Amino acid sequence: MFHWIILLLLQGMTFLWLTSMVPQLTPSSCNELGSSCSEPSLTQLAFLFSTFGLLSIGSGCIRPCSIAFGADQLKHHPTLNNQRLIDSYFNWYYASVAISCIFSFTVVVYIIDQFGWQIGFLVPVLVMVCSAVMFLVGSPLYVKVQVSESPFSGFVQVLTVAFKNRKISLLHDDCYNHSNEMERAELTTNLRFLNKACVLNDLNVDSSCVNPWSVSTVEKVESLKSIIRIIPIWSSGIILFTTITQNFPTLQANTMNRHITSSFEIPAASFTLFMVLTVTLWIAIYDRILVPVLANLTHEPRGLNTKTRMGIGLLISILAMVVSAIVESIRRHVARSVSNTHAMSAMWLVPQYSLCGLAEAFNAVGQLEFYYSELPKSMSSLPMALFMVSNAISGLVSSLLINVVNSVTSEGGKVSWLSSDMNEGHIDYYYWLLSFLNLLNFFYYLLCCRAHRSLSSSSFITRE
Repeated sequence: MFHWIILLLLQGMTFLWLTSMVPQLTPSSCNELGSSCSEPSLTQLAFLFSTFGLLSIGSGCIRPCSIAFGADQLKHHPTLNNQRLIDSYFNWYYASVAISCIFSFTVVVYIIDQFGWQIGFLVPVLVMVCSAVMFLVGSPLYVKVQVSESPFSGFVQVLTVAFKNRKISLLHDDCYNHSNEMERAELTTNLRFLNKACVLNDLNVDSSCVNPWSVSTVEKVESLKSIIRIIPIWSSGIILFTTITQNFPTLQANTMNRHITSSFEIPAASFTLFMVLTVTLWIAIYDRILVPVLANLTHEPRGLNTKTRMGIGLLISILAMVVSAIVESIRRHVARSVSNTHAMSAMWLVPQYSLCGLAEAFNAVGQLEFYYSELPKSMSSLPMALFMVSNAISGLVSSLLINVVNSVTSEGGKVSWLSSDMNEGHIDYYYWLLSFLNLLNFFYYLLCCRAHRSLSSSSFITRE
C-alpha cells in the first residue's frame, strides 16, 4: 500500500512540473514575468486541481504513516528496541522535516529565481524519484506490522453498542469482553457509559465468535476513551498554528530594507527560514545537550514531560505576538515619519520568527510524543494525522479570523487594520489580538491538562 501512495505522490509532483513545461497546460500570456495572465481554460484548471488532489492525497497518506512506520522499525527491531532511542526519534523526525523546508526555502527558491519554474519544479520530481527508488529497494528489510482492521470502525461499533445498551445499569460483578487479536487492555472507570458496549451477558460465548455490533471489546472501548481524553489538549494547538503560519510578517518584510550587502537582498518569503532554522537548532540542542541534564534534575526520561513542553510552547507564542506587535508599531511609525518607506531593517523581524520557531519546537514535538504515548500501539499512525488536521484547521481559523477582523475594523468607512496599505492599517493591533487569543488559549490548555489528569487517574475494573 505504501508503495502505491509514494507513486501517487510522485505522479502528482510530475503533473505539477508538466504545468510549467507543456504550453497547452498554462494560460498563454503567463510565460513573461510581470505580464498579466489570461483566464485559464476549464481543461487547464481541471488538470491543475487534479494535480493538487493527487499531492494532497499522497501527502495526507504518507505523512501520518511515515512517522509510525519509522517508529515501528525501532520498536520491533531485535537489537534497537530502546525507549530512549524511540523518544529521540520524534525530535529528529521533526528536525528532518525542518531541514527539508530549509532546502525548499533556499536551494529550490534560488533555482526557480535563476532558471525558472521548469527547472525549479523538476528538482522536487527528481528528489521524489530518488525517495521512491530508495524505499522500494529497502522494502524487503523493513518491519511491516500488520493491522487487522481500521480502529475507526471499532469506534463506531463502540458508540453503536453503547447507545443500544444505554438503559442497562453497570454492576460491580459485570463481566467484560476482551479481544484475542489486540494487545490486552484493562477497563477503566472514566467515561463509564462507554463500558456498556463491552458487557458480556452470556459468559459461555467465545469472544472471537461475538458479533462486534452486539458486544464490543474492552480494547476498542479503551482506544476510543484515549482519543476522547486527548481531543481537548489537541484543540489547544490550533490557535498556536494559526499564529505561527500567518503571512503578515512576509508582507512586513516586503516593505523593509532586506539588504545584507549592497548587492545581496534576502527575498521577503525567505525570512521564514529563520523560524525553520530555530526549530532545527533547538531540537538538536534539546535532544543532545539538555535532555541528559534535565533528566537528572526532573527524573523524566525526556527531560521535561510532554505537557510541560506544550505549555512552554504556548507561552512562547504569546511572547512572539507581543514582540511582533511592538516591532510592527515601530516599523509603521518609521515608515510614516520618513520619506523612505524601506528605512527600517527587516532583520528586526528575526526575533519574532525565532520565537515562533521556538514555540513550534516545544509544542509540536511535545504534541507528537504526547499522542504517541497516550494512544494504543494499534493507532500509531494517528498522532501525525491529528497533528496535520490541527494544522489544516488552523488555516481555516486564520482565514475566518482575518475576514472577521477586516470586516469589523472597516465598518463606517474606516481603514481596516489589515489594509493592503500596511502603513495605513494597524497590523500591530492584529498582533495584540493574537497575543490575547494565545493567552486565553494557554488558560484553556491548563484546564484541558487538569481534565486529562482527572480522566487518566481513574481506577481499573479488574473483573473479567
